Amino acid sequence: MRLATLLFNDEPRVAAVVDDRWFDLSRVAPDMPSLIRGGEAARQAAQQMAEQGMSRPISEATFLPPIVRPPKNIIALGLNYREHALESQRAQGLPYPEYPVFFTKAATSLIGHEGVITWNSSVTQQVDWEVELAVIIGRGGRDIPRERAFDVIYGYTACNDVSARDLQFRHGQWYRGKSLDTFCPLGPWIVTADEIANPGGLEVATRVNGVEKQHSNTEELIFDIATIIETISSGATLETGDVIITGTPSGVGFARTPPEFLRDGDVVEVEVDGIGVLRNSCRALS
Repeated sequence: MRLATLLFNDEPRVAAVVDDRWFDLSRVAPDMPSLIRGGEAARQAAQQMAEQGMSRPISEATFLPPIVRPPKNIIALGLNYREHALESQRAQGLPYPEYPVFFTKAATSLIGHEGVITWNSSVTQQVDWEVELAVIIGRGGRDIPRERAFDVIYGYTACNDVSARDLQFRHGQWYRGKSLDTFCPLGPWIVTADEIANPGGLEVATRVNGVEKQHSNTEELIFDIATIIETISSGATLETGDVIITGTPSGVGFARTPPEFLRDGDVVEVEVDGIGVLRNSCRALS
C-alpha cells in the first residue's frame, strides 16, 4: 500500500494513494505516526477504505512529507555506498568507513514531493543532490539484533539528502550543511514493507533537468539495512515514525570534474525502484 500525507482544504490528511487518486484515511488515524502505531489492524482498515471508500484526484491535493514531524531528527548514513566512499576519498580525503557513519538532519528540513528546495546564496553556493532509500520505523525498540531488524520496519520511501557542501566541509560536522530548511525532500509516499520484497536490491537514481547524475543499487550498500538498525539501536531507542536514510551512491556534484551544483530553476528527481519518483524544483534566493 502507498500511504501519503496530503494537504487538502488547508488540512493535512493521511491518505492511501492508488494510481492517480487518493482515499482519505482520517477515520482510521489522524496522522501517519498514529496510523503506524495502529499496527496491522490500522493497516487492514486503511486497505479496506482504499478498496471501498470514495476517492479524489491526486491533483486536488498537495503532498507533504509522509512523516510531517518525526519524533527526532532524521537519522542519516554517510559514505555508505562503495563507489561514493571512494569518490569522496578522492575529492575530499574522507576515510573509507570501517564502521557506519551516522549524522542527523533537522526535522525542520523536511518538504514533500513537488515542494521547492530553496537556499539563500549568501548562506551557500554549493547545493548538491543525494538520492537515498529511507526506512520508516514501525514498532521501534532498543538493542534490536539484525535478525529482527526487518520486524521493526513499517515501510520505505525516497529521500533527497540535499547538502550545502561549502557549509558541510567548512564546519567538519555535517549537521549544519545538511539541515537548512527544505533540504530533506521525502516521499512521495510510504510503501509498506510487505510490498518491498528485497530492499537490498533496489535501483536508485538521480536526474537533474532530465539528465541522469546517479544510478546504483542498494545491493552496493557497505552496511546493509539490518546492520544499520542493529547498530543505531544498540543502547539507543528507535521510535515509531523514526526516519533513517541509508546513504547515497556515487555521482554527487562535489566529486565531479569539474564540480556541479544545483542552480536556480533546476528540477531534481530522485527515484527508488518500487517506490517511485520524488520531484522538486530549486530556487536560489537573493
